[in-house]
Amino acid sequence: MNRETENVSSVLVVGAAAAGLTTADALRRKGFDGDLTVLGAETHPPYDRPPLSKQVLSGRWEAERTALRSAEALAKLDVELLLGDPAVGLDAAERTVRTASGRELRAGAIVVATGVRPRRLPGQDGLSGVHVLRTLDDSVALRADLLAAERLVVVGEGVLGSEIAATARGMGLDVTLTGPLAAPMAAQLGPEAAAALGGLHAGEGVRLRLGTAVDGFVGDAGAVSGVRLATGEVLPADVVVVAIGADPVTDWLEGSGLKVERGLVCDSRCRAAEGIYAVGDVARWEHPEYGLIRLENRTNAGEQAMAVADNILGGDRAYRPVPYFWTDQFDAKIHVHGVLSPDDEVAVVEGDRAERRFVQLHHRDGRPVGVLGWNLPKQTRQHRKALVESLTR
Repeated sequence: MNRETENVSSVLVVGAAAAGLTTADALRRKGFDGDLTVLGAETHPPYDRPPLSKQVLSGRWEAERTALRSAEALAKLDVELLLGDPAVGLDAAERTVRTASGRELRAGAIVVATGVRPRRLPGQDGLSGVHVLRTLDDSVALRADLLAAERLVVVGEGVLGSEIAATARGMGLDVTLTGPLAAPMAAQLGPEAAAALGGLHAGEGVRLRLGTAVDGFVGDAGAVSGVRLATGEVLPADVVVVAIGADPVTDWLEGSGLKVERGLVCDSRCRAAEGIYAVGDVARWEHPEYGLIRLENRTNAGEQAMAVADNILGGDRAYRPVPYFWTDQFDAKIHVHGVLSPDDEVAVVEGDRAERRFVQLHHRDGRPVGVLGWNLPKQTRQHRKALVESLTR
């Protein structure tokens, strides 16, 4: 039993996205009846991020459909929702958060759920037509520019960049995907599946200019007109998206005394200090199998929130998930369980890569470490069982 927090009468969640809202929701469902405040930097009520690069960007969804809860459901949570007021400081000893508007919010327990912010490239802020994609407003603005454009260059071949490239190509744009790795999502999928994904993108008409770095932008009258590669080649563009990763939003924790190192560092209970927890993309916690780890995906945001709620209410629960993420691109639905590495031993155990319906197992030192499924969700879940048993025994 965690004696530090079993009698907490008030909780402040700093961050109003999926991880923060799920923490509040879990606390209420587990019987917490004290004061509960959720502080958000954005003015929008809590919304889901995965649809931003797909359904919202393509126009299949209106922006309002991304809401995580209806207004009625939020009211039933009995949560004080403070939006449009980012946190700017934390006194961990006093468990008090200062906000940009001058508020001072104190609580018995504080949950840090401030997420990440996208990285930018030098020179992009001075050019119109260059975008990042993290927020709902980002997605809406990018869609507006794409509807008036013909040529898009996506800088970054990771999950987000690959999804944006697929969505924009489906909208009819001439799309070029560039980045330093040899294939889309090579860092997340391993070389074999990434090569298959590259073949899918190329077959759908995406121009792949991979394996080279970006050196800068070319502009005309303040608007972007191209992306310059390290080779000197210029890729023409009406619109550019920079998707080169993101950094945890921890600058507001400076001077708090908490350990910040590529995220807010926590123990295996997601606790950074007495009465201070972290959840979601910003949390870097001690995983029993992987050591210090930070996960940027929707599944982790929900699962970690449940564990943190348990521990705030007096539990002693180590958070030890099998990492999982998914992506949808063109007709491919790819599911990954575990943590893959380019050096893994890989074997296809179901289906065929050539048909783009397969399951592959990843082993390291003779031990299963990951499962990747492509358009075979049921079979992927079946093989996940062996992975779970290996990682948790």
